[in-house]
Amino acid sequence: MILTYLTLAAVAIVVLVLVVYLVAIAYFLWKADQHLKQLVGGLQAIQGHAKPLPEHLTTINGALTALLDTLRGTDRHLAGAERVFERERGRHVL
Repeated sequence: MILTYLTLAAVAIVVLVLVVYLVAIAYFLWKADQHLKQLVGGLQAIQGHAKPLPEHLTTINGALTALLDTLRGTDRHLAGAERVFERERGRHVL
């Protein structure tokens, strides 16, 4: 009879421990689900904000290309001015 009670007590303890672990697992899975929902919401917001970027980047790229052409022209003019000043300096030194 005592063995029966001890066996039932051991089974009850094992079941109780399993219940505690399963409830803890269910709780932490629920918390993870809440965090994942927030993450998905944030990623969707980022996607919405990033949607017009290709259009803006195309505009910016065109403007930068025009700026590059202008800067290259300025560089050519400055190189020409440098050659003129070098010739003038050479004439005055001799």
